Amino acid sequence: MITEIFYEVDNFIQYFKNSWEQFLLTDETKKVQGSRMIMSEIMTICIFFHVSNHKNFKSFYLEKISVDYASYFPNLVSYNRFVELMPRILVPLSVFLKSFRMSKATGISFIDSTKISVCKNKRIPVNKVFEGIAKRGKTSIDWFYGFKVHLIVSDKGDLVSVSISKGNKSDRDKILMKNITQKIFGKLFGDKGYISKHVTDELRDRGIELITNVHKKMKPKVIPIIDKILLRKRCIIETINDQIKNICQIEHSRHRNPENFFINLLSGLIAYTFLPNKPSIRLNKKDYEILKLSYPIAI
Repeated sequence: MITEIFYEVDNFIQYFKNSWEQFLLTDETKKVQGSRMIMSEIMTICIFFHVSNHKNFKSFYLEKISVDYASYFPNLVSYNRFVELMPRILVPLSVFLKSFRMSKATGISFIDSTKISVCKNKRIPVNKVFEGIAKRGKTSIDWFYGFKVHLIVSDKGDLVSVSISKGNKSDRDKILMKNITQKIFGKLFGDKGYISKHVTDELRDRGIELITNVHKKMKPKVIPIIDKILLRKRCIIETINDQIKNICQIEHSRHRNPENFFINLLSGLIAYTFLPNKPSIRLNKKDYEILKLSYPIAI
């Protein structure tokens, strides 16, 4: 997989580098120290870490990259120097994810958000690394301090749209929903947290049908039976959230600066797109039998 990652990243860098350098601010009085490692190699190592099953990046670099994959990187630098070089890939990682690793919408999409804690709750008052950046938020289970990752995925399990917000940002925020659904069409399935009249009306005006279950105190609504079946398949995005947090390891509480946090987060999301077996929707025989019935059903 490391060869596949490097191939995709290097092709992107060849396209991206010339355009990016035109917008850099240069100061002739200051010279930036160069590096033997090229940007493609740095990005590849950061992304590959998230599919390597290693829990600690330092041990991964010293025991895996520097030993097993040393021949892949002839200009490998020390671990401390590599950490100094990592902030240089923050912008390229963002562009690579948003412009090259997102898939096209299929007309059937699922939306959800997941929390990213940057420290344990008892350490919130003394956390200085993310002061003024992270915010306290609340899930259905507990409070947390950090950020939210908002995802839209297709029925094939591919990432269609991604947005990162502070922990206190509502899933129903008007601007957030407008930005994350720019390339979406057709049906969008979400949980009860997305119930909002103004969001539903705005999405409908853009040709997007937001479908959710209803709260117990709300009146039942009638929807086509196919929508009811697909609504039951919404667990696909919850499975994806679990994979990007536990397999791709986008969440931990050992960050020493915000730049490394976002590099870790973006690298993990990119790493998910390289996984060979993504969750996808597969209808069973019972679902196909139900689909033969064309009448609507109440939820």
